[in-house]
Amino acid sequence: MRADRLVATLLLMQTRGRVTAAELAGELEVSVATARRDLEALSAAGVPVYPQPGRGGGWQLVGGARTDLTGLTAPEAQALFLLAGSSTGAEPEVKSALRKLVLALPQTFRADAQAAADAVVIDPARWGQHDKNRPGVVSLLQRAVVERRRVRMDYERAGKRTQRLVEPWGLVDKDSTWYLIAGTDTGKRTFRVDRILSAELTDETADRPADFDLTAAWDEVVGEMEQRRAAVSATVLISAELLPVLRDQQGRHCEVDGPAPDGRVQVRISAPTANMVARQLAGWGSDVEVLEPASVRAELAALGGALVRQYGE
Repeated sequence: MRADRLVATLLLMQTRGRVTAAELAGELEVSVATARRDLEALSAAGVPVYPQPGRGGGWQLVGGARTDLTGLTAPEAQALFLLAGSSTGAEPEVKSALRKLVLALPQTFRADAQAAADAVVIDPARWGQHDKNRPGVVSLLQRAVVERRRVRMDYERAGKRTQRLVEPWGLVDKDSTWYLIAGTDTGKRTFRVDRILSAELTDETADRPADFDLTAAWDEVVGEMEQRRAAVSATVLISAELLPVLRDQQGRHCEVDGPAPDGRVQVRISAPTANMVARQLAGWGSDVEVLEPASVRAELAALGGALVRQYGE
């Protein structure tokens, strides 16, 4: 778009002080005639640019004039580049936007902002695992959210395939698993994006509630999910030395009650079923002791018996 080129032209002039039409054409990948028309358009619009003829000439801003297109403070600029710069590996559009933003920053901010962009790299793959690829439909859903357009999609859950017409309200990336929060005929629903078999934008306008807050909506989803995942809670004793390992393994499903009389620590481990609690603790062997409930103790005994039968003499 021409407006985008005009802004890019102005930013380049602010950075370099003086440019020729040929330099501008090469930078913006347009013809020299187009670059010259853009420069003339800026001048006609009242931007203080003027041509300097002759050898070593070109176009420049009068008196080194500048236009602040960001309004960012130095700490804000650094925070933005730390956040966005670390995740630009797979997003060429973000890289392009950051390059333009660097040019728009005041000279005193520019070096620190560029350093911040190069300070952090995020590698989402765990040790020994492959990086998770972002589902291809995410880009289409992002466009649907921004443009407020309904989406018709084929969705599969528990082996059942259905077709749905939804109003996309927002997307959430949780540990490389994407979720779509959307409005439906039956109210707000959450969909796992990797279960969307196909999707297409429609020309129908999507209605997003004026008071909808994506962060609050996702917190509600997480709360409901954690309640379902914590249906069974077991009281466990473990040594203080091993407690950090257990907490790291179980995350928010490990709650510390406090020290026990024998010097160990009492914790509560939660999962959807007694069998799942037992399976999570079975690998700890005698390093953990389950006090209650009896259902988890019985599941552990059954697992132990099965292992003895399979591997015992």
